[in-house]
Amino acid sequence: MEESKNILIELHNISAAYNGEDVLQEVNFKICERDFIGVIGPNGGGKTTLVKVILGLLKPRKGKIFNHIDGNEESSCIGYLPQINNIDKRFPISVKEVVLSGFMFKMMNKRTNTQTQVNAANDIMKETGIFEIKDKPIGELSGGQMQRVLLCRSVVSNPRLLILDEPNTFVDNQFEGELYKMLKRFNKSMAIVMISHDVGMISAHVKTIACVNRALHYHQSNIITEQQLKEYNCPIQLITHGEIPHTVLKTHNH
Repeated sequence: MEESKNILIELHNISAAYNGEDVLQEVNFKICERDFIGVIGPNGGGKTTLVKVILGLLKPRKGKIFNHIDGNEESSCIGYLPQINNIDKRFPISVKEVVLSGFMFKMMNKRTNTQTQVNAANDIMKETGIFEIKDKPIGELSGGQMQRVLLCRSVVSNPRLLILDEPNTFVDNQFEGELYKMLKRFNKSMAIVMISHDVGMISAHVKTIACVNRALHYHQSNIITEQQLKEYNCPIQLITHGEIPHTVLKTHNH
């Protein structure tokens, strides 16, 4: 018998719009503790909009969202790893300052981080291989280094839910395997929602898959077929891995 899990986030009949045009329509979705959900879908299908609604950054046009997560002294509510191209690397801040900003919600009127918080930041930076560059300004980092910094920031406060938007976009090959091992470990104590275009990659790591193309179709498995993608109206590219990078396109007549 499957173990019952506490619900962290509930979306009831959510519709969301930009400039008066619906991007999400009648979405019903639940995220439970220790879920590991891969979110797939075409560009413009509403994946990022879904994340903004969950994070409270976008108010739905219709429907309700219920957040059952309570932050405390030991853990925060939601950790978020954004796409790296949304970060202003010109901002004058160091690696360690970015990581420690993951505790901002706990700082309130405090001016400095506690030693426990500093130790936690040091530990996660060591685990991801960026401790040696902790004093570097973020403007001097490569894309892969910056992605590791943002990952550290998103998990340093031990959130109940971790949301990752295309986490492997700028990750180098060496760290990619380590990343998914870390996510598997994080998943023991937190739910994870991961947006990706690479079905082949995430299906080896997630537990379930949600296909978002205005509507949301939740698939309670990490295996999804071409027929199911058609049924979900989810026209995405299926990407495979090999010695030579390549994309497998749909069969067509010349």
